[in-house]
Amino acid sequence: MSKSVSRLKALKSATVKIEHSQWMMTNIPAGMATAGPPLGSMLGQRNINIATFCKDFNERTAEVKKGIPIPVRVAVNPDRSYTLIMHQPPVTYFLKQAAGIESAAMFSSREIAGKITRKHLFEIAKIKSQDPPLQHKSLQEICNSIVGTARTCGIQIVDKLDKEEYAQFLEERRAIVEEQKKELMERKEAKMLRTA
Repeated sequence: MSKSVSRLKALKSATVKIEHSQWMMTNIPAGMATAGPPLGSMLGQRNINIATFCKDFNERTAEVKKGIPIPVRVAVNPDRSYTLIMHQPPVTYFLKQAAGIESAAMFSSREIAGKITRKHLFEIAKIKSQDPPLQHKSLQEICNSIVGTARTCGIQIVDKLDKEEYAQFLEERRAIVEEQKKELMERKEAKMLRTA
């Protein structure tokens, strides 16, 4: 009995301790990392020096247009240092910029929020192929996933766009968006009255 216990103790001491750190995943506007909530509280929970992180992030995104959402992955090391991995902006950001719209469709199956060309789609795929998780995928696979994201945003992919027709479409779309916003506000106010 004692031999098995001593072997078990020897086996435990021989094993290598593996650190399982969880990655913190969030989107931070480029050049706008601050110590305030929500970023400050997320970093504080992981014992990361908030001021150092904000300074490091803002320096690394200095050449990016201010305010663009940057997906960030942060892993904390045992010595309280961190590993910061930054990706390209999200696909939805690129799709909305290419379509010239501020928000996606409220009902993507019933309405079209905007339109982009296949050339836009390919350019977005080339940019997103630089992200670490997508580096091993082909451009065809990345394009297929972007097509799915565009469909959920209500963005239609076309072969060609006429500037005048698309400008008229966007004007009509703005009116629809305003109507939807008013309808949402009315529902919200009605709900507030019912709960009061």
